[in-house]
Amino acid sequence: MCEPLPKEKTMELRKKHIGPSCKVFFAKDPIKIVRAKGQYMYDERGERYLDCINNVAHVGHSHPEVTKAAVKQMELLNTNSRFLHDNLVQYAERLTATLPEKLSVCYFVNSGSEANDLALRLARQYTGHEDVITLDSAYHGHVTSLIDISPYKFQQLGKEAKKDFVHVAPSPDIYRGEYREDHPDPGAAYAKEVYDIIAEAHKNNRKIAAFIAESMQSCGGQIIPPPGYFKKVADYVHEAGGVFIADEVQVGFGRVGKHFWSFQLQGEDFSPDIVTMGKPIGNGHPMSCVVTTKVIAEAFGATGLEYFNTFGGNPVSCAIGMAVMDIIEKEDLRGNAVSVGNYLVELLNELKERHPMIGDIRGAGLFVGVDLVKDRQLRTPATAEAQHIIYKLKQKRILLSADGPHRNVLKFKPPMCFTKEDVKTVVDEIDEYLTVMEEVAGNKTKIITNGNKRKENTETCNVVSVKEEKSLSDNTQDNVQENVCRNGSRFSSKKHEAKRIRT
Repeated sequence: MCEPLPKEKTMELRKKHIGPSCKVFFAKDPIKIVRAKGQYMYDERGERYLDCINNVAHVGHSHPEVTKAAVKQMELLNTNSRFLHDNLVQYAERLTATLPEKLSVCYFVNSGSEANDLALRLARQYTGHEDVITLDSAYHGHVTSLIDISPYKFQQLGKEAKKDFVHVAPSPDIYRGEYREDHPDPGAAYAKEVYDIIAEAHKNNRKIAAFIAESMQSCGGQIIPPPGYFKKVADYVHEAGGVFIADEVQVGFGRVGKHFWSFQLQGEDFSPDIVTMGKPIGNGHPMSCVVTTKVIAEAFGATGLEYFNTFGGNPVSCAIGMAVMDIIEKEDLRGNAVSVGNYLVELLNELKERHPMIGDIRGAGLFVGVDLVKDRQLRTPATAEAQHIIYKLKQKRILLSADGPHRNVLKFKPPMCFTKEDVKTVVDEIDEYLTVMEEVAGNKTKIITNGNKRKENTETCNVVSVKEEKSLSDNTQDNVQENVCRNGSRFSSKKHEAKRIRT
């Protein structure tokens, strides 16, 4: 494939014309992708990269059936959604058929951020309240209203950045949170935290419009809420006159395999009041949707303020959406998510038995996190070690990312066509790097010989130096030395927060 510009020229123009806060992966040696197919991406030299993170290309990069549907409709018509068109209503009917019966009204928009912003408008109009309860480390979008309710972002700006109408509940993390896997009912315990927040808000004469949560937290570190958590939270929020918003932007459309929507992992007795979706809905095409109940939709319309979206739900977008649904069914991608996801967890658990650096493995379907630690008992986050692995994998042309509050959780959320062979490839490489790192670290104690005297140095021996840690946090170094000892307490997750790139 002919490359229009050399990589150096592309980098030069990006530096000149693209906002400096728009970060790229591996900043000192970014990858220039010129084409992609299935679960693979190709750079300008034709080198193939295995994509383990691109949940946007839900049914696979450049899927021919998606392309065919888009071209066919584009050749015929694309227009404002304020004209009648069958694609809009047929797709809405098909989409709502996958959801609980009460979720029957759609608003089509163009991005996950736009969907979550509209969901807040719906909630506030319906309830007449303003306040929002969000989860710690949550991210819901880049527009102003969503930065306000995304601790993942606003906490980087200091304590004063949190608005008075925002209330932050603990992430329901049973590995690192206050209520862990040995608690008799962590779901109820974490839900009680939300109850207490509501009670405190009421004492201050504040009223709750909505509780919003990703059905499985991605940026928060691949967190799977414990059983019963959403149902109990919803009950508390409803009693306070609020609504429950389930953010499925990253984890919907069968990614968990067993269900079409991730919130369904919480059981049949739970249903959100509003569901937002994006990313996988159009397989890379800019499309998203808000689905809600008839009563909430009627309250939103009762203001007399007309809502329309020029591009949301246009004929081409809806044709693409239906093609994605067809492919999920025809290629049994939910079944693939179960079998391949289970295989991934199985191999990772085998690694965990051999590598003490693996503290926890959690996930569902093709949404899996590997929590790396420096000490299993203390669960000390292995931040620099996780970054080291990401960069080493990049050298082997495997694209993986790390996130979570400490940036120590390896994130798997690949295209749904990912195979068992792909899983084996990635896990074998991780196994190799963990082996080298742990061999260097030894038993985390280094014997230092000084003349005839020998003494123990109780500093933790790691594979990345302090200087290299900073380089990694700045995305500036791919190659790291593998024999440097330094005190583990020198790590600070704060060094990394400002450089996060959401994937």
